[in-house]
Amino acid sequence: MNNKIHFLILGLAFFGIETLAQQKFIGYQQQIEGTKLSFEMQAVPAGDFLMGSKNGNPDEIPIHKVKLDPFWMSKFEVIWDIYEPFLYKDYEVNNSTAKVSTQVDAVTRPTKPYLDMTFGMGKQNYPALAMTQYNAIQFCKWLYARTGVFYRLPTEAEWEYACRAGSKEEYAFGNDPSKLGDYAWYNGNSEKKTHQVGQKKPNAFGLYDMHGNVAEWTYDQYKPDFYASLSKTDAKNPIAVADKLYPLVVRGGSYEDGAKDLRSAARRASEPAWKQIDPQIPKSNWWFPEAPFIGIRLVRPLNTPSKEQIDAYYNKPPIADY
Repeated sequence: MNNKIHFLILGLAFFGIETLAQQKFIGYQQQIEGTKLSFEMQAVPAGDFLMGSKNGNPDEIPIHKVKLDPFWMSKFEVIWDIYEPFLYKDYEVNNSTAKVSTQVDAVTRPTKPYLDMTFGMGKQNYPALAMTQYNAIQFCKWLYARTGVFYRLPTEAEWEYACRAGSKEEYAFGNDPSKLGDYAWYNGNSEKKTHQVGQKKPNAFGLYDMHGNVAEWTYDQYKPDFYASLSKTDAKNPIAVADKLYPLVVRGGSYEDGAKDLRSAARRASEPAWKQIDPQIPKSNWWFPEAPFIGIRLVRPLNTPSKEQIDAYYNKPPIADY
């Protein structure tokens, strides 16, 4: 693995590192400068856990010990209210309380979708939908230009650790799927649509909708046998760095999935079929018109990377689709 990429993804800078003793590691509210918009971040402490499940699919074994550095994770899935100013420049201008800076203007925005990407399921306080992983990373870059704070996608290990919130069972709340309705929107109660975020119970880390509503991007390449390469030693901040467009890892399950696919350890791989109805050649780098079940959850590492590392993360060119 390229060490430079590995360190930038994990937020491990060799200078300017603040220890937990030097700052208060607590949740906070992030204001998006020049707007009235904000979002909440929850503190996820450093720790170790057993990743995977012996009761799931073959790609969830072997169970292996993982150690992670501390990070913040967004309390809720990214909602349209926050995402739309990135998507539409005119919308951003109309909803800004100050002139949009040239740095913000320089961020590449998605091509305007030819479909209603809410799919009629709702917009205000509803999760943003159907963006590609590249799109999600560029949204993080826009946030960086707006806030000066480095946000990124979670690694697959970070996502499962945050979802479990200390649980060793199949779900953050235990093993009983009959309790899922208290914590998640899934095919048993969703009426085949997303719902406003934060309507169900949170997990022990204070994170909402980790199970269900929309599935969420991680940064990792999907490798069904990746865990086998990690099982012989304790893995520290593991990641399968992506070097091809498909498949990538999506986590959490969605409003259209059954209980088994909402388990903390359940993995899903992205696929070209999610762009099947896209008429463009080559197909869009920005949208999955047949995947209205994917969204974004943000991570901010406690240890901030260098500016060079941040730029490398955000400016990695998209891999052309076919």
